[in-house]
Amino acid sequence: MDGIVTEVAVGVKRGSDELLSGGVLSSPNSNMSSMVVTANGNDSKKFKGEDKMDGAPSRVLHIRKLPGEVTETEVIALGLPFGKVTNILMLKGKNQAFLELATEEAAITMVNYYSAVTPHLRNQPIYIQYSNHKELKTDNTLNQRAQAVLQAVTAVQTASTPLSGTAVSESAVTPAQSPVLRIIIDNMYYPVTLDVLHQIFSKFGAVLKIITFTKNNQFQALLQYGDPVNAQQAKLALDGQNIYNACCTLRIDFSKLVNLNVKYNNDKSRDYTRPDLPSGDGQPALDPAIAAAFAKETSLLAVPGALSPLAIPNAAAAAAAGRVGLPGVSAGGNTVLLVSNLNEEMVTPQSLFTLFGVYGDVQRVKILYNKKDSALIQMADGNQSQLAMNHLNGQKMYGKIIRVTLSKHQTVQLPREGLDDQGLTKDFGNSPLHRFKKPGSKNFQNIFPPSATLHLSNIPPSVAEEDLRTLFANTGGTVKAFKFFQRDHKMALLQMATVEEAIQALIDLHNYNLGENHHLRVSFSKSTI
Repeated sequence: MDGIVTEVAVGVKRGSDELLSGGVLSSPNSNMSSMVVTANGNDSKKFKGEDKMDGAPSRVLHIRKLPGEVTETEVIALGLPFGKVTNILMLKGKNQAFLELATEEAAITMVNYYSAVTPHLRNQPIYIQYSNHKELKTDNTLNQRAQAVLQAVTAVQTASTPLSGTAVSESAVTPAQSPVLRIIIDNMYYPVTLDVLHQIFSKFGAVLKIITFTKNNQFQALLQYGDPVNAQQAKLALDGQNIYNACCTLRIDFSKLVNLNVKYNNDKSRDYTRPDLPSGDGQPALDPAIAAAFAKETSLLAVPGALSPLAIPNAAAAAAAGRVGLPGVSAGGNTVLLVSNLNEEMVTPQSLFTLFGVYGDVQRVKILYNKKDSALIQMADGNQSQLAMNHLNGQKMYGKIIRVTLSKHQTVQLPREGLDDQGLTKDFGNSPLHRFKKPGSKNFQNIFPPSATLHLSNIPPSVAEEDLRTLFANTGGTVKAFKFFQRDHKMALLQMATVEEAIQALIDLHNYNLGENHHLRVSFSKSTI
């Protein structure tokens, strides 16, 4: 029957309040019955509005499999890179939503993009398809919360244009002088890598090139977009934002440069339009498969529009720096880790301090008295414990695959004074070996998963390649390759036969005294030799 509409009433429990948001979807071609959705998803009738995957293009999109706690803001953020979002209706009880874009063209671009790149909200895959509805009509008085969020987000997207009623001015962002941004990170207590910057800034358009460097003891970057408008939008949305809670603040200005000349693709610089570039000294050439992925990634990122800093989804690139999200992930979190399936004959508090110290400043270690294959490790904060868990869970230590989870304990208790616990508990709070005490330290930029290749530094001039090969072979493994850095013989890459052997060598030899008051520094590298 033509002209029939379905009425949707959504009741969402908010503490003791009942927030009722009602909406009407107009669809001239659909035969629909009415239904009520409540917070627990009890439908008075089966909702027949669930759309088929192969529907004809429409500017209204149907989004399914949403996490239960997801907000309107996060759903709206999915659509912003593709154009103006004009309406939203959340079906909380069904874990679904309808999102209306200003044009059908924008909706087609969005569906095509997300069919190639599966969208995630709160680490959960979601599904987007065309709706049978051609437009979304909602009662603004009943749908106030969603409308308020939509206005706020649109205001950010259109550079804080003044609002009049529910209408938002469509005036375009004033074009910027340059497509190149200069980025300074203030209060850098946690690692911010080139990949993290790419992850955050590519939400506003295709990032072509990034160069990172340290100047005046501050981590800085130059980042080039394909279009100055993208640079303007990114600056408006991100300047002053924290990458992590209360730290790693982005300070963004336009650069006087209009084009960046990138010579190498490595940890410090990258040209996403030239995956064939060499990697420079001390870095391997890019693996052809990775080069191909760069090229593919760049083409996928060429999306118009901007994304306000409301939902930076988590991704593999961001994993290197723990959980990244604007406006920030709490640096609180649980600081204590439970490590199990340890080799109780071999493990010591010192060995756990050295290995877990690669990912944060270990404060205390306690091997459990009645269960010596398990230990509690207290890190300096929640981000560090998350980082250590992500990188070390499932790795082999002393021949056993260790399990790392967040503990329910808030702190590791020290034994009472005068009580001998056989050296199972150790306090490392004042250790001089903490890698991350100094804000802005280069160690923040060099956090990598366990790998067979190790990065060695602080090597004195008198120590030769053969000395280091022998030293590392004595840890029980096989040294497969070795290479001094060309410009700086204080540093080298050394490759063991397996990741397990490299973990063992790091535990045994980090801070090893090489003479001449030089203590060897060992960390994992993402390079191969």
